Amino acid sequence: MVEMPRDEEAGVLEGDEGEPEVGRHADVGRQILLTRLQELKRESKPISVGMDVRVARSVELMRKKENCAVMVVDRKKKLVGIFTERDFLEKALAVRGLARMPVRKVMRKAPETLRPKDSVAYALNKMAVGRFRHVPLVDDEGVPQGMVSARDVIDFICELCPEEILNLPPEPQMAIPKTVDGE
Repeated sequence: MVEMPRDEEAGVLEGDEGEPEVGRHADVGRQILLTRLQELKRESKPISVGMDVRVARSVELMRKKENCAVMVVDRKKKLVGIFTERDFLEKALAVRGLARMPVRKVMRKAPETLRPKDSVAYALNKMAVGRFRHVPLVDDEGVPQGMVSARDVIDFICELCPEEILNLPPEPQMAIPKTVDGE
């Protein structure tokens, strides 16, 4: 009598895998709620400048560090504002004497903040409601600890379900066949 292999021993043949499950069994919503901002991988370190630093110097730092925002701190190193590329375009660019102007005159004062131990869900909420692309992270004394950007959140979501996002065809209309026969 020939013994047939059990299912575990036979394995799955190529082409018999079935449809991939979204997020490789990850509950994406739960991960967004549970993952702390301090766990996100960031491409660049946040920049902070004093209130009297010139706008031109702040923009130069942003360009050099390939960062779209700087946190503005007082003498005690506590966060007092944020200056972003959007602030530059909307407020500073039209002002005469831009090169000599202190950043405190065009920064967004008392920006919304989060703490590093807050979840990604809170960052998404602040970004969506306030239409922010950057949210400073501060400690309990208001000292900057980092900054979360929309890019950080997008990268995190892509890590949660890479196959579904990164393996899409180059054209959206190619993703789903029009009929059962693909016509």
